Amino acid sequence: MAKAPRDDKAWDPFPSSRTDRERANVKPDTAQTASPTYRLAYDDPDFISREEMRGVRLQLELMKPEMALIEAGIRSTVVLFGGARIPEPGAAAWAARNETQKNNLEANARYYEEARKFARLCSTHSANASGGKEFVIVTGGGPGVMEAGNRGAADVGAVSIALNITLPHEQAPNPYVTPDLCFNFHYFAIRKMHFLLRARAMACFPGGFGTMDELFETLTLIQTRRMHQIPVLLFGEAFWRRVIDFEFLAEQGTIAPEDVHLFAFVETAEQGWTMIRHFYGF
Repeated sequence: MAKAPRDDKAWDPFPSSRTDRERANVKPDTAQTASPTYRLAYDDPDFISREEMRGVRLQLELMKPEMALIEAGIRSTVVLFGGARIPEPGAAAWAARNETQKNNLEANARYYEEARKFARLCSTHSANASGGKEFVIVTGGGPGVMEAGNRGAADVGAVSIALNITLPHEQAPNPYVTPDLCFNFHYFAIRKMHFLLRARAMACFPGGFGTMDELFETLTLIQTRRMHQIPVLLFGEAFWRRVIDFEFLAEQGTIAPEDVHLFAFVETAEQGWTMIRHFYGF
């Protein structure tokens, strides 16, 4: 009996699940084999999609990107967040609902350019110091600042990662992501885990609810010592201070005074990269 080789080349006397799936798809056409109950469980999308199988789907979403990143040799990342609605300089603000939003979004296009520059700096170091395995840019894969991050990596011929998610308006991955490192998620929770599992730094540019969500998730984990401290960079001090009064939280006692030092404000890509270099001593 011919045996399909295992991906890791290890000896295994049993037929692979891939082989059995191929065999099951070449079956007699009978009433029994036509029934959904006859499908192999792991090859039955209706079964896998059942409500009771949520735990299995969560595990699959954790394992698929993890295995791919291990196989690609990715050891650490720099997470880049920011608004999907912020356009490239010179481009129209596609998501604006009124003239005020249009003007503000187009004025914030400077952050697209800073995100692109920042990603270039990270990716150049990554290529030179580790062959593209450390400090690899990872974004949410969408447009705006996320696109700028993947684009900056592509500018210098470096790989970059995207963790996309299925949304009602069908957010497509931007074209600058390395295709073999572009992942799609159903569960926000597992996606958020993958953002931080290899993170050596986080760069947050002006954004909306999604950016705030990821920022506070990270700050909470660092504050509670559920993850090691990493550089958390907030690009655009004026924006962030208008949105969140961190000192007020400390004054009210809802956070500790030292918690306002879990992050740093920066304005330029060079400032952000310098902080990361100093933090890690290179």
